[in-house]
Amino acid sequence: MSLTGVNLLLLMGSMVPLPAPKVVSSLESLEVSNSDEGRSGFQIILKTNRKGLLARLDYPLLKSSQVKLSNRVVIVVTFKLPIPRVLMDGIITNIQLSPGGKEDGDRIVITGEDVSVMMDMEEKIKEHPGQPELVIANKIIASYAKYGLIPTVIPPPVADIPLPIERIPVQHGTDLEYLNEMAQRYGYVFYIKSGPMPGMNTAYWGPPKRIGMPQSALSVNMGINSNVESINFQNDALAPALVKGSVQDRRLNKKLPLKTFASKRLPPLAREPLLFKSFSKIRKEIPKDIDGLSYAEAFARAQGQTDKSVDDVVVATGEINSLKYGKVLEARGIVGVRGVGDNHDGMYYVKEVRHVISKGNYNQHFRLTREGSGTITPVVRT
Repeated sequence: MSLTGVNLLLLMGSMVPLPAPKVVSSLESLEVSNSDEGRSGFQIILKTNRKGLLARLDYPLLKSSQVKLSNRVVIVVTFKLPIPRVLMDGIITNIQLSPGGKEDGDRIVITGEDVSVMMDMEEKIKEHPGQPELVIANKIIASYAKYGLIPTVIPPPVADIPLPIERIPVQHGTDLEYLNEMAQRYGYVFYIKSGPMPGMNTAYWGPPKRIGMPQSALSVNMGINSNVESINFQNDALAPALVKGSVQDRRLNKKLPLKTFASKRLPPLAREPLLFKSFSKIRKEIPKDIDGLSYAEAFARAQGQTDKSVDDVVVATGEINSLKYGKVLEARGIVGVRGVGDNHDGMYYVKEVRHVISKGNYNQHFRLTREGSGTITPVVRT
C-alpha cells in the first residue's frame, strides 16, 4: 500500500510472516501503539463483503490462512529514503466481525500485541537460586529466542548475588510479570522493540534510554518548517518524590537510615531539577519492598523509586503530520522540541507513539516526558 511519500508493507503468517496483498487491498485503517511500559499493540480494520459465488459460505478474508488467531503480524513503513522501519512485530489475539449492513459495509477488526504477549501465557512458581536479576532477565529472554529476541539487559546499580542459605528469588506469575517486577525495583523498564529488520526484536531491560542520537526535532510555530499539528504541556508539581526511611540490614543486623537526595536519571533533560530550590517542597515517601535486604540493595531500590517519580513531571502530548516530519518518530528514545519557548523547548524522552494510518493519511500521536522545565541545550537536531 502506498501513501503520498510513504509505503506500507504488511506481513502475516503462522511463524514465517509473508506479504498479505489481499489484506492490504481491504485495509480501511491501521493503528500501532508503541510504549516503554506495558505491551505494545496494533489494530487493523478491514472492509469486506460476501459478494460472489465463493463468498456465500463465509467471508473470503476469514477463510485466509493469514488471518488466523495467534498468527504473527509484521508492519513496516518506508518513507522517501529506502530505509524500512518496523512498527510492529506482534501476535493476533482477537478477530472481530462486524456486519454493518448495506450502508456501512462489513468490517473485520484484527487486534494483537507485540511478541511479549507470548511471555504472558503461563503463570509459574519458579525458584532462581543464586541468581541476581541480571542473570534471571537474560535467562528468561533467551527462552523466547524463536521470536527473534535479541537481549539488551543493563545491570542494576547493585550486583548482589543472593546466597541460597540467606534467600532464594522466587517467581510468582508469568515471565513477563516477573521481568516487569524486577525492572520496577530499580526504576527500570522492560519492553520489546520491533526491528531493526522484519523478524527481529530487541528485548530491553534497563533504565529509560536517554543516550544516543536525538531524533529530528518536533517544530511548533515555525511556519513552513512546522511539523506538529497540536501539542499540549502539563507540569505536575506532585509527581517527584524523595525517599526517607530506614532498613534493617540483614547482614549487619542493624537498623540504618535510608534517604535519597536527587534523581540519578542521566543525562538530565531539563534545567529546573538541577537547581537546589526545586527540591525545597518535594514530597517524601517511605521506601517500598526492602524487607530482608542489605543496605546497598535497599538504597538501590529507594533510588529507583525516586528516579521513577521524576519521569513524568513534565508531559507533552500531541500529534505530528508524518509527511511533513518525513520519518517515524520512535518511542523509547529522545527527541528535541523547538518553537514553544525556553520553559518547554529542549530534549524529551519519547514515552509513547501511536501511529494511525489510512489511505492518504499517516499521523503520529506522541507522549513525551522529562523531569522538569527549562531547556539545557541551545539547539536541537533538525
